[in-house]
Amino acid sequence: MELKDALIDYEDYLRSERGLSELTIKDYFDDIDLFFATFPEKKGFKDILPTDLEDFAARQSEEFRSPSTIARRISSLYSFFRYLEREKLIEGKFPKVDRPKARRHLPTVLTTEEVEALLDAPPLDNEYGARDKAMLELMYASGLRVSELLALQTYDVSFQERLVKVTSGKGRKERSVPVSEFALGYLGTYIEKWRSQNIGRDTKTLFLNRYGKPLSRNYFFTQIRKYALLSGIDKQISPHTLRHCFATHLLENGANLRIVSELLGHSHLETTEIYTHVSAKRIQSATEAYYDYGRKKR
Repeated sequence: MELKDALIDYEDYLRSERGLSELTIKDYFDDIDLFFATFPEKKGFKDILPTDLEDFAARQSEEFRSPSTIARRISSLYSFFRYLEREKLIEGKFPKVDRPKARRHLPTVLTTEEVEALLDAPPLDNEYGARDKAMLELMYASGLRVSELLALQTYDVSFQERLVKVTSGKGRKERSVPVSEFALGYLGTYIEKWRSQNIGRDTKTLFLNRYGKPLSRNYFFTQIRKYALLSGIDKQISPHTLRHCFATHLLENGANLRIVSELLGHSHLETTEIYTHVSAKRIQSATEAYYDYGRKKR
């Protein structure tokens, strides 16, 4: 059975077994359609992950959706995923996600020691470890969304200017994000030593799998969970976690809220303010570029 067939069966289930009205069913499917539009790389059952509810809630918060809207959409998705579980179409237990009330949902933020352990986990003596190391360092140093990271092209990185150009969103908005020399060093090593030997080296996509193709979000999630376990991190994390660590640690270290908001690509300053209440220890890595960037913006 394909995902599109499961959606048809689910609609019949809502209508015949749960007795929902046509209007309510439409609301359910509007929320489900939005989920798949937000994560277009999810094409089949194997692409659906236990952390998807949390990631979707986080993305909805970033888009400044109201707590009641997010709660409704999460409820719709949870019901659909539970149906797929019962029908044995997907594996893995899907946890309930706290419905946002007065405040928007904030995923887990790692301590700086945990981040360092996670970033040090990939082995550097082979192509795939070096690639994963470069991806993790770049994500933590720039706060990119995982979709933005995986969509990067080789020409999006300027080593001379220490900038990464990011294009995202429905309006294909562009922003430039400064990156520390530390992160760029690992990226440069991956490109020069390893990517140059990949069968897809002539393609434009920056990060490649062993077949020379773009990496999937599902694969990157699996790798992060593997490295978290190797690092002894006993928390449920996803690729989005590093983005939240980036914002929280910068603000804790005294970075300007408006600059961090611009770096994250937030449309509203209030969205970034959800990080200001999160406690984290001060860090010293990868801050010079952001303060330089802030001074240029003034």
